[in-house]
Amino acid sequence: MTDFQAEKALVRNFYAVLETPRGADLAKVMAEYCAPDLHWRGFHPFNEITGPETVADRFWAPLHESLTSMQRREDVFFAGKNEIDGFDSTWVVSMGHLMGLFDAPWLGIRPTGKLVMLRYSEFNRVENGRITETAMYFDIPHLMAQAGQDPFPPATAAFLVQPGPLTHDGLLHAPCPPEEGQATLDAINAMIGDLGTWQLGLPLEEELARTWVQDMLWWGPHGIGATYTIPRYAKQHSGAFRASFTDRSKTKHIARLAEGHYGGFFGWPNFTARHMGGFMGMPATDKPGEFRVIDIYRRDGDKLAENWIFIDLLHFWKTQGVDILERYTNIGA
Repeated sequence: MTDFQAEKALVRNFYAVLETPRGADLAKVMAEYCAPDLHWRGFHPFNEITGPETVADRFWAPLHESLTSMQRREDVFFAGKNEIDGFDSTWVVSMGHLMGLFDAPWLGIRPTGKLVMLRYSEFNRVENGRITETAMYFDIPHLMAQAGQDPFPPATAAFLVQPGPLTHDGLLHAPCPPEEGQATLDAINAMIGDLGTWQLGLPLEEELARTWVQDMLWWGPHGIGATYTIPRYAKQHSGAFRASFTDRSKTKHIARLAEGHYGGFFGWPNFTARHMGGFMGMPATDKPGEFRVIDIYRRDGDKLAENWIFIDLLHFWKTQGVDILERYTNIGA
């Protein structure tokens, strides 16, 4: 078993250089640490991009111009082998906020000159000393709400700038015992197995209690919100979400891994489901929608205790025929 120290060092060095002062040659930085054919996946409107220079030009440079003095406020950092490809590839995972002063427009969102925090989670595949594949998921509506430009109706759960783990031990810079990572992966897989296609047959709270601690924390994306304890999670998100959809596909992931008490996965999309009405207060479309998701977990004992969720709701609603970002940023234009 590898200790992933080389892969972690590469990504940490990449982050340190990427967050250089304004005016740095971001394309050169990306080219130094990433493979020429880098496959980058990001939330709408960025989607899939090929090549480090193009990623720098389309994503990082505009973001640096908009969020000046940007810092990475990292809460979780771990690495592991990918269960989905038979534990062949190595991935390094980071989660937290990109913090900066919102000094220039970004994606048509009006700047405020004030502090904002862009929630993010990133999976980087490392091969032969280079990053070859990235999933960079970020909560654009959450930033819009901080800037006073909320595109969504009031959520069923709470709107918060979300903290890191209760235990404050999410930065796994040192090696961890392999058995701890395996225990976390086992807990995640047990939850996925129960989730299935929402047909386990148990009352929802009983189903959740099989794989979650009673005082679980579910840190959902903006538009849904954060919720606490199994009963409130069932009431404020899970039950309402299941009631809004049918024909949920089987779950598909590109990467799923764990180290220590932390683990997670992402898909493109993770699953599809047909909207029957009610989700985020919207009427039925009767159309299948795609859910691009990153989930990050903290394990406590043999169950899951915290879950940070990144869902590309802008893409989901676009699959339903509604371009929320375009509609909102064109108001008053």
